[in-house]
Amino acid sequence: MYKKIISVARLAILLLGSSTMLFTACNSGASKTGDAANDSTAANTVKIGVLHSLSGTMAISEVSLKDAVQMAVDEINAAGGVLGKKIEPVIVDPASDWDLFAEKSKELLTDKKVAAVFGCWTSVSRKSVLPVFEENNGLLFSPVQYEGEESSKNVVYSGATPNQQLIPAADYLMSAEGGGYKRFYLLGTDYVFPRTANKILKAYLLSKGIPKENIIEEYTPFHHQDYQTIVSKIKKFAVGGKACVLSTINGDSNIPFYKEFANQGLTAATCPIMAFSVAEDELRAMDTEFLVGHLAAWNYYQSVDVPENKKFVADFKAFCEKKNLPGGAKRVTDDPICWAYTDVYLWAKAAEKAKSFDVDKVRAALHGLTFDSPAGAVKMDDKVNHLAKPVLIGEIKPDGQFSVIWKSQGLIDPQPFFTLNAKN
Repeated sequence: MYKKIISVARLAILLLGSSTMLFTACNSGASKTGDAANDSTAANTVKIGVLHSLSGTMAISEVSLKDAVQMAVDEINAAGGVLGKKIEPVIVDPASDWDLFAEKSKELLTDKKVAAVFGCWTSVSRKSVLPVFEENNGLLFSPVQYEGEESSKNVVYSGATPNQQLIPAADYLMSAEGGGYKRFYLLGTDYVFPRTANKILKAYLLSKGIPKENIIEEYTPFHHQDYQTIVSKIKKFAVGGKACVLSTINGDSNIPFYKEFANQGLTAATCPIMAFSVAEDELRAMDTEFLVGHLAAWNYYQSVDVPENKKFVADFKAFCEKKNLPGGAKRVTDDPICWAYTDVYLWAKAAEKAKSFDVDKVRAALHGLTFDSPAGAVKMDDKVNHLAKPVLIGEIKPDGQFSVIWKSQGLIDPQPFFTLNAKN
């Protein structure tokens, strides 16, 4: 069953001060089923949109997602395309500007007439474009973990839901195996995902017996660079022992945060950071000497030892070298890169199954679809556009890679609307 967002991004941002804000409602209104899809194909091509920030604060994370989409397109085209047509990507740069995301998405759907769009890292960018996709019955593939509390028929959420990232990470840290931590500093960038994620985390920690005074919340704006005062507060907080940081800092602010953390003498041994938005690609821009031992929770790491992933990693490095992309053969893969790549294959496979590029037909064909992704076999939920996938907790190594120190047993079904009564 689908639910529709009634608040546009601008309203959502204004209401972020209220921790009770949820972005749900039912889909309604006239459908423009298939309009974009019918116009998206020429005689020998089918257009798709690529909507990732290639400049601005989020470029550190999103440029590689554009590269992953392009690699998948090249592979599919080399194998004959989709329904006999070659994929033609239309790449735009919303430049880490949330209003521009909405403008560019409308351009892709109404002017460029693309069959599907692949993009959006931050939740505020996704919420900015959501009304555009619902009004025009477009189909957005969003590859990055998110806070839940949303499910739209016009979005395919291949990133993790809270029960596929946030909750397993908290459980691990509270467990004897994870260190038995009892004090949590929730630090994030000031926008939708961190605030909603921390609302969920705080409620969950309280339900597990963590005292309210043992949970601190703090936020910084996008592109924040001075973490001296905040890290000083974390250092004081950690003096009591059994303290850790749950970080939802996004974009290039992670670089000064981790650097200041080390500058003030804090380490993974004294106060580990569990990150929800830092992966191998972000680590390329950091001095890993100061990061060793800190943690992250994702559904994929470059170190995943399956044949599909070994090929994927080798192919991505070769692709970046061949295209003369920055970093070349030294480029790395990570969780969002994995799902950005997988999304193109899911769409292509669904179109082949539906024998059509029509949005409604492709969406129906997605349900129950399985795919051998770089993370291993995954499955689209039978009712909503979310993936069932494994959960992994990794520890940063000196080379900027992760050692997997915990893994879920089998695939974890998505719960876009998390409740404490749900089976976790």
